[in-house]
Amino acid sequence: MQVVAVDIGGTHARFAIAEVEKGRVASLGEPITLKTAEHGSLQLAWRAAQRELGRPFPRAAGIAVASPINDDLIKLTNNPWIIRPALINDRLEVDDWVLINDFGAVGHAVAQLPDDEFVHLCGPDEPLPRRGSITVCGPGTGLGVAQVFRAKDRYHVIETEGGHMDFAPLDGIEDAIVKRLRATYTRVSAERICAGPGIVPIYETLAAIEHKAVEKHDDKTLWNMALEGKDDLAVAALDRFCLALGAVAGDLALAHGPKGVVIAGGLGLRLKDHLLNSGFGQRFAAKGRFQGLMNSIPVKLITHSQPGLLGAAAAFAQEHTL
Repeated sequence: MQVVAVDIGGTHARFAIAEVEKGRVASLGEPITLKTAEHGSLQLAWRAAQRELGRPFPRAAGIAVASPINDDLIKLTNNPWIIRPALINDRLEVDDWVLINDFGAVGHAVAQLPDDEFVHLCGPDEPLPRRGSITVCGPGTGLGVAQVFRAKDRYHVIETEGGHMDFAPLDGIEDAIVKRLRATYTRVSAERICAGPGIVPIYETLAAIEHKAVEKHDDKTLWNMALEGKDDLAVAALDRFCLALGAVAGDLALAHGPKGVVIAGGLGLRLKDHLLNSGFGQRFAAKGRFQGLMNSIPVKLITHSQPGLLGAAAAFAQEHTL
């Protein structure tokens, strides 16, 4: 059966045609990627994607959105679109659909992808467990978090908003970053530092510590500067970002009691080489009396190019047991 898979984030809306059968995704077509800022609503972006595809979408849809899910009105967290689930059938011309949080969708992808779609980051170099809990988290426009629980040949995905828990600074530099952010936000969540835009306050704090006057840059510019190694402060901000992400991933692991952890997110894959060569692993495991437990958890990076789309289709297949 064909299903249109949709992944709506803060910056991009992606669409692809998937084949699903027996509760799993058999194949996923090439994605169509649109900028959310260039469209006024999901319906308008849906029509634009159909035009680009050159034919109508299937009348079944798995839709992942970067927002908590409810039955009344959904306001996307980092995107001005509003979705009313009661209108989906008529507005999008579908008969059956599933609406899921974006990192819930990534959780479905983690559960269904083979071992060779993951790269080892730290902990024991072994596959993700076939039984028990797996924490999924990752930086993009926001910091997404989900939990996957495997039992026998079935799995369950628990959608969470763990990215909005309080950030816990671990040294003087992180104290300074939090102080800078607190002047604007009062409460500083993990997402303020461990998502894509978080590199800006990290960079500006490091500049202040160095008594350097720096130009204002947006997060995209800073990420390019850091990943290309063109600016010492940006590179230092990247290193600090990896440390903070390791600590937050470890906190989530303690909260979920998992047997495995997966880093995902649009930014996660770009950071692969840096995470492997940073202090990410040390910060992940540095949990005092629980360091032995943390060192026993395999931590992976998902390498599939479109886990949100694949997971949206998988969520539909699971609910409809095709």
